[in-house]
Amino acid sequence: MKKMEIGRKIINFKAESTNKDEFILKDQMGGYVVMFFYPKDNTPGCTQEGLDFSNNLTKFKKLNTKIYGVSRDSIKSHDNFKNKYKYKFDLISDPDEYLCNLFDVIKEKNMYGKKYMGIERSTFIIDPKGTLIKEWRKVKVNGHSDEVLQYIKNLN
Repeated sequence: MKKMEIGRKIINFKAESTNKDEFILKDQMGGYVVMFFYPKDNTPGCTQEGLDFSNNLTKFKKLNTKIYGVSRDSIKSHDNFKNKYKYKFDLISDPDEYLCNLFDVIKEKNMYGKKYMGIERSTFIIDPKGTLIKEWRKVKVNGHSDEVLQYIKNLN
């Protein structure tokens, strides 16, 4: 599978989301799409990142931007996570790691000396025509949502 690169059109894909309808990328075109990949539902950093994007959602919508969180967790886990924290955007489930591999976010991680493969916190912006225009890798949660919002403001 070819990995996505800045300036390249994203191939259309389908995925299961908390919207109950299948997420289809081409149906999202016409505005900006922000996809933030996070390691796991209900962990402190992932929870805060979701809250930050949710709190800024009205500002993103004014800039014709949709927000989606992506992890390998199940739809049931995503539904519980979304409802618990009242996120105002949908979460995409990627248990087979198709999207994780497409966006090249699966990386070797190290926790307490134990190495494992996991999602590297990353964010991507897709423009209204379906081209990848920006990526952030090894994201630090604090202030990240505001940074993404500012980037999109500067596009307009």
